[in-house]
Amino acid sequence: MSDNSGTTTSGVFDDLITANGAYAESFSLQGLKPVAARGLGLVTCMDSRIEPLDALGLKPGDAKILRNAGARVTDDTLRTLVLAVYLLGVDRVLVMPHTRCKMASVESDDAVHDLIEEEHGVDTRSLEFHTDNDQMGALRHDLERIRHHPLLPKGLPVGGALYDVDTGRVTPVDL
Repeated sequence: MSDNSGTTTSGVFDDLITANGAYAESFSLQGLKPVAARGLGLVTCMDSRIEPLDALGLKPGDAKILRNAGARVTDDTLRTLVLAVYLLGVDRVLVMPHTRCKMASVESDDAVHDLIEEEHGVDTRSLEFHTDNDQMGALRHDLERIRHHPLLPKGLPVGGALYDVDTGRVTPVDL
């Protein structure tokens, strides 16, 4: 195996491959259909403190889960939601950012670019990070992007909720 610079990464992922062997020994999801059994499309953050299935009382196969930094509804998120609605059984969408999110605690994308450049010497200005320190304003904007997307069905139920990383509670947000 090699990384994107051509450097061999042999051994770097051995712990994961070994763990997968144990997982595969008791694998029980064979035959699971590729559709969202409970019709849910969930947009949430990539933060590892969030266990979306457990937090929402779901099991594998119940939802299509889209994760990214900040739980933002980007163009790629919309592309994926269109596919999920028309091909994978999604008939409702929940956008669920969380408390203490790094992407909601910084002033701007410029601040993130500056931080990465200062700490790591990498210029990331070719990327948009979609930071917004007005988390509820960002959620409102993202919900509207889904509700008014011309390729998504009119009347598609779209809701927002905030996950608390300190308590595990999900609070509906009526925007």
